[in-house]
Amino acid sequence: MKKAMILAAGRGERMGLLTARTPKPLLRVGGRFLIEYAISGIRQAGINEIIINISYQGHLIKNALGDGAQYGVKIIYSEEAERLETGGGIFQALPYLGKEPFLVVSSDVVTDFPLSALPPQPEGLAHLVMVANPFYHPEGDFGLHEGKIDLHTGPALTFANIGIYRPELFAGCSAGHFRLAAVLKPAIMAGKVTGEYYQGAWHNIGTPDDLAQLEEAGSKSVLP
Repeated sequence: MKKAMILAAGRGERMGLLTARTPKPLLRVGGRFLIEYAISGIRQAGINEIIINISYQGHLIKNALGDGAQYGVKIIYSEEAERLETGGGIFQALPYLGKEPFLVVSSDVVTDFPLSALPPQPEGLAHLVMVANPFYHPEGDFGLHEGKIDLHTGPALTFANIGIYRPELFAGCSAGHFRLAAVLKPAIMAGKVTGEYYQGAWHNIGTPDDLAQLEEAGSKSVLP
């Protein structure tokens, strides 16, 4: 696993005025940009090439992060004229990601999950990290049974927005707007997606309250 992708094209509308002029990845917590925690985790996992998809206020992200030299990595930007959703965004970036399995994380997730512990070569087409359901997503996303993601096993857990994917997962896809679930669900039904349950610190920053809570409580555990 030599390359990683950070999803950073969303507008972050639930953040209200905080993202009126600033893309969510550049909101600050613990004195750093949100996206810098993803970059740091990837770098600590020994991955030095990062593709970042950008759309809303993307030029501000490029100006802030540059070519990645300040973080000890190489950053390549996959620019979207309009947001393509997670699946479409990854599909557009495939030429940069190469033919080997690659890591994908979200720019608005802050966690102490050790990315280096992920399988560099998943057994099937993908490997997902799952977490306990947060209060705002009580139904969860997928079940987990004997190391495989399952659509029927309950109770369902929440996808942590951390995963390893083989390019073959996107075979047959066409350029454009589509969700990652559109390719994940058929692969899950075919028994080709493995997973693991992580019970450590994990924060998905979607609202100003999430940001404030992470600043207050997370600074002692997740934030360096």
